[in-house]
Amino acid sequence: MECNVKVKLLDPAAKLPQRATPGSAAADLCALCPPQGVLLPAHGRAVLSTGIAIELPGPGYVALVFARSGLGIKKGVTLSNSVGVIDSDYRGELRVGLVNLSDEDYTVQNGERIAQLAVLPVAEAVFTAAEELGETQRGEGGLGSTGRL
Repeated sequence: MECNVKVKLLDPAAKLPQRATPGSAAADLCALCPPQGVLLPAHGRAVLSTGIAIELPGPGYVALVFARSGLGIKKGVTLSNSVGVIDSDYRGELRVGLVNLSDEDYTVQNGERIAQLAVLPVAEAVFTAAEELGETQRGEGGLGSTGRL
């Protein structure tokens, strides 16, 4: 399923999001940093610019920002908020919060791929108060209740 997402480059050095392969579910987001990069100290956090803003096709879509697995596994650098939600009516710069979970400082370089952006259709849920909920085999079993880890 294809949808057109308009991208405004807020800086001439900014890069359009790009899928690495035809089968990639998400497009890479690149950092827009000063020439010396941005220091992400051990166990520290930083918010990085991408230099882009987007326009989703309408309220039936959401953009989700996910961590890059290679950066997390190899360097211990991941998103500070797990998943970023970009609403369809947001027009500001896409910025990415990163956290360094490792014991070593990490410098994010200008143009480095720091996150992934996926665009998905979204159901507009209508929440209704109810006295009872339908029964299921699982019921109220919560975290770890299925016995699978």
